[in-house]
This record gives sequence, structure tokens and C-alpha cells, in this order.
Amino acid sequence: MSGPRVLVVEHDRDCPPALVGEWLAAAGCELEVVRPYAVAQLPERLAHDALVVLGGPMGAMDEDRHPWLGPTKEIVREAAAAGVPTLGICLGHQLVATALGGSVAPNPRGQQLGLLEVGWTDAAADDPLVGGLAAGARRGVHWNDDVVTALPEGAVVLARTADGDVQAARFAPSVWGVQLHPEVTAEVLRPWAEDDRGSHEARGIDQDRLLADIEVARPELDAAWEPVARRFAELAARGAGEAG
Repeated sequence: MSGPRVLVVEHDRDCPPALVGEWLAAAGCELEVVRPYAVAQLPERLAHDALVVLGGPMGAMDEDRHPWLGPTKEIVREAAAAGVPTLGICLGHQLVATALGGSVAPNPRGQQLGLLEVGWTDAAADDPLVGGLAAGARRGVHWNDDVVTALPEGAVVLARTADGDVQAARFAPSVWGVQLHPEVTAEVLRPWAEDDRGSHEARGIDQDRLLADIEVARPELDAAWEPVARRFAELAARGAGEAG
């Protein structure tokens, strides 16, 4: 018997599913990665057991320059209405927020970067995705300029940064978003660092040290976030079983 089918929306070749994709596959999921920035088109209807929307360098409202963003939001709304487990990562988190009625804007404090503490809220303890797992996920990799500035009606904040920015939220009963990047390795981050080299040098950021710190933290990060991916796979499998 095949495992749950997961549609993964990739927005840029340098922003692959990476570790999250590996963890979901190891948990028995069948991944269909669609790359609408290349030749693949998004499906007109969601015929999958779960949806993952990845990150990317564009903004959540840049539909004029990246025309697949609008259809991605439509798929998010379809998944939310049907109760299909959905996870947005960084840009994906922002796309989910805007698709369901929230808003996103550049962070006035500037880019969130590197390993940051995850400020779990009390609501995380009973959440279907991170409940029982949040205590082990103390840190996450951040690499974003924009943040969710207004939540959709009914959304629940699961984590905030020390500055109060939304790090994780349950946007609908089966829809989650994380501003951080559980999927990345130092190798995935290298082209991102190269793109940001000028601005980082101007700010005195040592990119080599930044990437080395993330690599050293790899065992901690894997132990923290792989169980979340496995829990997501379980939710997808449960939904697939109910549909079947």
C-alpha cells in the first residue's frame, strides 16, 4: 500500500525541500515536487493528502513577477477548506498567511538571520503538529526579510521571536506555517549567503562563521525538527486513511 501523497511547491531551484523532503520520504510519504518557476505547472485541483509550500527569494505579494504565487494561494485555500494537512515554510508561511486573510511586510528590524531561539507559546503544548515536540525544538535557522504582520481570523500563534515576530502559527485547523527553515543544511544555505554577501559584509556579518555554527548545530536541529516532519506525515496518513 502506498503512503500519503504530498504536493511540494518549490519556488526556486536554490530552495529545495532538502531535509524536510528526506524526512517525509523516510516516514513513508510519496512526494510530488512541482517547480512552477521552471516548466511544471501547479495542478488545477489538489488531489493529494498533504501540501508543503517552500521558501523562496520573492515576496508573498509579488504575483505580478511570479504569476504562480496566486494559484499557490488558491491551492492553500482549497487545502484549508478540505482539511488537508498543510505546512508553509518561510515564504510558504507568508503565502499561507496572505492566502487566508493575513498580511506580510518587511521586518522593520531588518533581516532575521542564523540560529534564533524559538519562543513557543502556551498554545503550542496542545497543538496537533508540535504538541509534545516543541520543548525539544529550542532553536531554528532563520533567513528572511519579511514577516507576518497580521494573522488571519482564527489563527493561533505557536511561537514568537524575542522581538515578538510570528515564528510559527496554526492558520487553520489543518494548516501550519513556520517562519524558520527546518529543511536547510549549510550546503543549501551557501547560495543564499552568496546572494546576500554584499549586505552582510556591510553589516559586519561573518558568513563563514554563520554557516559553521549552523553546521555544528546540525545534530540538535535534526533531533528537534525531524519529529515534526514525522508528525506531519502521520497527519497526512491519517487524512489519507479517512479519505480512503
